[in-house]
Amino acid sequence: TKEDDSNSIINQKSLLTDYALKQGWTVYDYYVDDDYSGSDRNRPEFNRMIDDARDGKFSTIICKEQSRFARDVAIVDKYLNELFPIWGIRFISIVDNNDTNDNNQVLLRQFQSVLNEQYLRGMSNSIKSVLTNRRENGYFIGAFAPYGYKKDPDKKGHLIPDEEAAKIVNLIFQKYADGMGKKSIAIYLNNLGIPNPTEYKRLHGIRKNTPKEVISKIWRYSSIESILKNEVYNGILVQRKYESISFKTKINKPTTKDRWIRVENTHEPIVSKELWDRVQETIKLRTKPCYTGERSIFSGKVKCMYCKRGMNKTISKHIPYLRCEARKFSKDVCRGSCVSFKTLTNYILKEINNLNDSYF
Repeated sequence: TKEDDSNSIINQKSLLTDYALKQGWTVYDYYVDDDYSGSDRNRPEFNRMIDDARDGKFSTIICKEQSRFARDVAIVDKYLNELFPIWGIRFISIVDNNDTNDNNQVLLRQFQSVLNEQYLRGMSNSIKSVLTNRRENGYFIGAFAPYGYKKDPDKKGHLIPDEEAAKIVNLIFQKYADGMGKKSIAIYLNNLGIPNPTEYKRLHGIRKNTPKEVISKIWRYSSIESILKNEVYNGILVQRKYESISFKTKINKPTTKDRWIRVENTHEPIVSKELWDRVQETIKLRTKPCYTGERSIFSGKVKCMYCKRGMNKTISKHIPYLRCEARKFSKDVCRGSCVSFKTLTNYILKEINNLNDSYF
């Protein structure tokens, strides 16, 4: 528990302080990353300690165990065996009886870091196995319930409808089945002042660290499309669409469809079977053939001058334009930039020519 972790930190600080005082050393600072794993490379206090070590603010680092410093072989070798000697930093781990002033311990430190990393690898595989088993048995294991649902307080891993959000989900399905397009539905919801899933969770205290930009609060084409295609609203859980690249990082990657775990009848559907089937059939009929031509040279490179968000391609009277994506879905979000491909191309060519004249 968090309380146990905090108590562990208190005990470690006491142990390290006693050790330092017995050596006659002055404690410069404590670097404490509570609730962080030794495998995490982005620990804020760890990084602050490294910066202070580089700046020569102290001469010795003391840890309870080497694994408290890092479990990653590469990190241990980088600092303990390469950079710390250059910076004049001595490293001591009390329980391991490890001291970088002893040159005979280099092999011991490397061996210990290998053991620590193997422990992490085994623990990661064990956790993955447990999570896979729970997914296969129809348990929801995500950190946050999908929009329209909430976690059942009486049954771990079970979803129950969130009445307020579920009504919006049903509204989206009904509007699409009645002929309204995804973009039009997004504009409709924005005009009604209905918060999008991200903002809904923030307003209800489900997620606190969500972006505060206005653009993050509005409905867009992509959010409507995601809801209409999500089988969770049909009572089906589809999980493991993403998985971590490695136990050394929290970065995830998409998995192939054959690795997805799909379990039916895991929770109460929000949308009726008839409405779900009607919407899926409509999606198939409206889906345009995949465009396989070349991407625009401006793709992903042009930002709105007002809100700094991406510009999307649109065509008016057979003339291609770039238009602010935020403006499309809500007039209250951004004044909206719009520029034709021809104007933008001519401007860029003019700037290139100016640069060419300046340097050649």
